[in-house]
Amino acid sequence: MGLTTTFGSGDILLFMLEFFLFIIWFWLLIAIFGDLFRDDETGGGVKALWVVFLILLPFLGILLYLIVRGKGMGARQAAQMQAAQSAFDDRIRSASSSSSSPADQIAQAKSLLDSGAIDQAEFAKLKAAALA
Repeated sequence: MGLTTTFGSGDILLFMLEFFLFIIWFWLLIAIFGDLFRDDETGGGVKALWVVFLILLPFLGILLYLIVRGKGMGARQAAQMQAAQSAFDDRIRSASSSSSSPADQIAQAKSLLDSGAIDQAEFAKLKAAALA
């Protein structure tokens, strides 16, 4: 059987469809497990039952999970993304507020100059950078 004989009967198209459906099924399974284990409101026993159900009857389990808990999946994902964005914003704010003022930078440069760690030219550069 060559390529031309199997293509005419639709075997290649059927394989492509089966492969596509397998990828979608696998992606849904990963998304559901991720949602299930990230949900803080669901207890361990309920999570264990969902896992057993998803492993023993995967197609039915995925469909029932999407029907029963599908609406909350989007809300939980949005809440998680909002929490991550808030944490990122807080970290940026703390990093930007911890930078010292120009006067503090000049005072630090002056103490380095007084201790002999830098010379007058380096002090001038640091002072100009602080004032810029």
